[in-house]
Amino acid sequence: MMRVHFSDADLRLITFTQALNALWETVLSVRLLRGAPTGRSWSRPGVRRLHRQVRGSLVERAGVLAPLVTPKSLVPAFLLQPDAGDFATGVELASQTPSSYLAVDLSSLSPAQRSGRWAGELAAGTAAARQTLAGDLHRYFTSSVESLWPHIQAEAAADRALRAETLMRGGVDALLATLHPDCRWQPPTLHIPIDGDHDIPLCGRGLLLIPSYFAPRPMVLYRPDAATVLVYPIVVTDRSTDQADVLGPLLGRTRAAVLATLRDPATTTSVAERVGISLGSASQHTAILRNAGLISTTRTGGAVLHTLTPLGQALLRGGPNVGS
Repeated sequence: MMRVHFSDADLRLITFTQALNALWETVLSVRLLRGAPTGRSWSRPGVRRLHRQVRGSLVERAGVLAPLVTPKSLVPAFLLQPDAGDFATGVELASQTPSSYLAVDLSSLSPAQRSGRWAGELAAGTAAARQTLAGDLHRYFTSSVESLWPHIQAEAAADRALRAETLMRGGVDALLATLHPDCRWQPPTLHIPIDGDHDIPLCGRGLLLIPSYFAPRPMVLYRPDAATVLVYPIVVTDRSTDQADVLGPLLGRTRAAVLATLRDPATTTSVAERVGISLGSASQHTAILRNAGLISTTRTGGAVLHTLTPLGQALLRGGPNVGS
């Protein structure tokens, strides 16, 4: 478990990236696709489409990225350029990383990942290895990710709008409490499910939030001289069926619609507006869903924010083990 500790100053310095980080998404897509097709991220149409597209050719397409990013290893820091604007800028920053940083980042990889002449040349910072890295990044993005990029950007924009509404209606507490189902906000500490046991004081430098389409779980990048970076999976909005129709016989049509609309966390007023019911009716339905363990409610000042519990998410997905 990782515990990120906020001071009052840090709570005032929570920011979002202005644009999705294309380099980061490119690298994380390789990491995700090299693993098994399970988990929340694999439910996204864009991920499934990319998997079908690169099946059998991922290692060839990714080039030197393939050994650098494996599912169970840390992503080398030089491939994560959180301040990069567009993809070309990110690639340039990665390929121009000082040799001393490259050597440190590559030393943290497994012996299998560091095997081969190319890894040694990159650790030494040779011009040929840097050119290979830049070329393979561009080729993989162009051949595999670029066609999905408008869809990914639209999903990220929708997520940022959701976070902005949550912050506006519920404040910082609501934003951090609903950041990800596996994270737990106990002021002034955010608990993040990451292997190992770590404490990170933000020390007044704040937190930079980066939404990600391909990250399967939250990721943290600590920077001693800048804001700590927290990458979080965006809210999945892709749906091909109306779950209110599917769950109507079980919950009642209106209550099923209330549950379905809470894929995006909302206040009682927002629930009423989205479903088209009265405020009193929305309050009654959310109370019943909360008592059934399908949603949780966080009170912040005079407002409440409703979010799905893991059981509520499983019911909407229609996945296995809903009753376990």
